[in-house]
Amino acid sequence: MSPFLIAIAGPSGAGKSYLAHHLATSLPAPAAVLSLDSYYRELNGLNYAARCGVNFDHPNALDKLLLVDQIRDVAAGHPIRRPVYQFDTHSRAPESEAFVPPPFVILEGIFALYFEEIRSLTDVKIFVETPDGLCFHRRLERDTVERERSVESVTEQYSATVRPMALEHVRPTAAFSDLVLSGNRPISESVSEVLALIHASALNKG
Repeated sequence: MSPFLIAIAGPSGAGKSYLAHHLATSLPAPAAVLSLDSYYRELNGLNYAARCGVNFDHPNALDKLLLVDQIRDVAAGHPIRRPVYQFDTHSRAPESEAFVPPPFVILEGIFALYFEEIRSLTDVKIFVETPDGLCFHRRLERDTVERERSVESVTEQYSATVRPMALEHVRPTAAFSDLVLSGNRPISESVSEVLALIHASALNKG
């Protein structure tokens, strides 16, 4: 049986992952989150300094062919071996992970609504809209704590690529969404609104 696919997009720090994981525990059947972060291009052929200089906030940073192929398999209910991305080295791990699609699959990432090939496979499309200031604060906290990056490097990257690429490539994809949510509202309210949309979509689909 084909799973119900939910896409959650929005700028970095908007609260996409937070919404995705809360939604996954609130759906009426087993669900799993599939992050687009797993699909950054294979950069093992570059040295570390060169990998650090890659613009990871441009859609070309993703391995589109692999991403689309695997989402098509997931949409058909077929298991995949998803890649594992290592943020500390900006490289893809040699091993992959088995992913068996449950009844609900939540596709989450800044470019979840960017590629038409993926949009056409999803049942519900969500965009999380959050002001730049709050996005930066959340990214700064995440990257300095979880990824052990310096305040200076996070700030420089946000100004140089994260915010400009969000304005050019990410925020415009809100136009493709079925629902735009505020990333600073109570999570329970956002989850309830998405659940209502999923219910309505499932009824129409059925």
